[in-house]
Amino acid sequence: MQNILFSEIIYKIIRIILAGIFIYSGWIKLNDLSSFASVIHAFGLVPGQLRGIVALFISSAEIIIGIGLIFDIKGSLTAVFSMLTMFMLVLIYGIRMGFDIDCGCFGSDDPVGTAFHGLRSSLVRDVVFVLSVIYLYVWRKINQFEPVSIFGYWKLFVFKR
Repeated sequence: MQNILFSEIIYKIIRIILAGIFIYSGWIKLNDLSSFASVIHAFGLVPGQLRGIVALFISSAEIIIGIGLIFDIKGSLTAVFSMLTMFMLVLIYGIRMGFDIDCGCFGSDDPVGTAFHGLRSSLVRDVVFVLSVIYLYVWRKINQFEPVSIFGYWKLFVFKR
């Protein structure tokens, strides 16, 4: 059972799914920055004049981090964990404040967000994502795997003859 649970294929599947979720989420929000900026504004944590910049930064970061996770670039998994932690803290804040709003995680036309309107379901989903990140870290530790640095990929493309 341990061999199947910690096989390389399971590691790759979980990593690619998580990467795809981040890329999809970032892309959807990037295509409708004004709606995402409105969601950011609804939480009241970012001054109004900065919400567009923050929306652009978060959306772009999700795409870049997702691409990094696809290629298993060093630091991308830590970035995913950091973003999920930030998202969870914002969701907890919203829950404690009693907000009845959508998290904006997958854009304004998100059917899941519409069906499960509220921050608690988004928090549960993010906990599942964090558990998948922890699995990836454990897999790396057990298999003594070290991801490639961005410079390692750079050398492959630039200096390859």
